[in-house]
Amino acid sequence: MSAQVLQSSVLVLNKSFSPVNVTTARKAFCLLCKSIAQVVDLQDGQMGLHNLESWQELSEFRRESGLASDESEWVSTVTHEFEVPRIIRLLFYDRFRRCHANFNRRNIFARDNNRCQYCGQKFPTSELSIDHVVPVSQGGTSCWENVVCACTECNKEKGGRRPKEAGMELIRRPFAPKRDPIIKLKLRRKKYYSWRHFLDDAYWSVPLE
Repeated sequence: MSAQVLQSSVLVLNKSFSPVNVTTARKAFCLLCKSIAQVVDLQDGQMGLHNLESWQELSEFRRESGLASDESEWVSTVTHEFEVPRIIRLLFYDRFRRCHANFNRRNIFARDNNRCQYCGQKFPTSELSIDHVVPVSQGGTSCWENVVCACTECNKEKGGRRPKEAGMELIRRPFAPKRDPIIKLKLRRKKYYSWRHFLDDAYWSVPLE
């Protein structure tokens, strides 16, 4: 099995078909093997639900008949091939997701779309850093509203100063995202279009009590 394919993202729904989180294909297959989840397959506006066995049969039929999507990804065992599902549904879980984004480096880069918030250019993640708008040395804190994505050169130029002190301006004021920024990025990719059936701004923007 390809390690990269097994890290592909899979949307997880609760038993009421509401979004819960996003997991990896590896974890999704584990849930299917334990019979505590089923595949949700959307084709031409129709929804099919499958356990691991029926999903394996459908996967092989699509592969052999040439009906598989160009965006399909595959994992193989000794005897079978499986298409990587894009959505699974938990059979015994009925809780809802609390709508907030985890405060971490990955989500900060995703919120800012890998764009330096000072020069406005996009960079690979390896060439970006996290900058405190109000430096920690001046009382700044590590929170959504005080950190931005910055390229190495801009971060070096700004140093331990506020933007105004360094003669720099933010292209956008930092903010706390209302939903996971990674979700927004993935929805732009064709292979995750099926997620849109279960994701909408109203759901991800309104906190649930």
